[in-house]
Amino acid sequence: MTNLTNKVALITGSARGLGKAIAERYAALGADIIINYSRDKASADEVVSNIKAMGVRVISVKADVSKVVDVQRLFAEAISTFGKIDIVVANAGIELVETPVTDFTEEQFDRVFSINTKGTYFTMQQAAKHVTNNGRIIYIASSTTSYPVPGMAVYGGSKTTPKYLVEILSKEIGHKGVTVNTIIPFAVDHSGIFAEADSYPELRKQLLGSCPMGRLAEVEDVANAAEFFASDLSSFISGQHLLVNGGATN
Repeated sequence: MTNLTNKVALITGSARGLGKAIAERYAALGADIIINYSRDKASADEVVSNIKAMGVRVISVKADVSKVVDVQRLFAEAISTFGKIDIVVANAGIELVETPVTDFTEEQFDRVFSINTKGTYFTMQQAAKHVTNNGRIIYIASSTTSYPVPGMAVYGGSKTTPKYLVEILSKEIGHKGVTVNTIIPFAVDHSGIFAEADSYPELRKQLLGSCPMGRLAEVEDVANAAEFFASDLSSFISGQHLLVNGGATN
């Protein structure tokens, strides 16, 4: 079993969904946790309460990753509280789907890219500056970065750029023993746009039809991969992109 005792993990966008699942997994393995949220304090407080019950230390920090000053403050507060950061998961993002290329507005484009691309870039920049030697940096991407899906041009595009950053950063800080990797989840049930069982029925049907296992991913599937990349088992794996998609091809 993975042991993260004495490790400190910062997970952006961790009040709900994938971020919450990863934060709670790391806490269960003994890590101290920094929860990040931008709006939903009630959900963040609930996650903090869950993690405190596991017997590890935890704080929550309100920060909008689309603002560089907020990202810098997030890392500063984490280091001020715990003295170090060993694991960073760049998870925060927003989804905008079922919108053709011809229908996107400039405002929509800027909003999606400001969080998914700019926010991830500066989160990983701060991680590269502050994560301990032999630490871990993990980016949560999307299967739309591997398989183009109509209606997801801006979302998929915004999630693609940080994958290149993962490859570059793995080379720039590899001498410190730090690994930098991407997790590429398939559409995740009970999370994001599929948080409600009846949401996006046509898209759900299309995605289910493309997956040999006949289901969407669950948050625990992604947390399993995040556990692997945080563990000693992945200490010589870096600059890689792991599909967690049940064999889906589109």
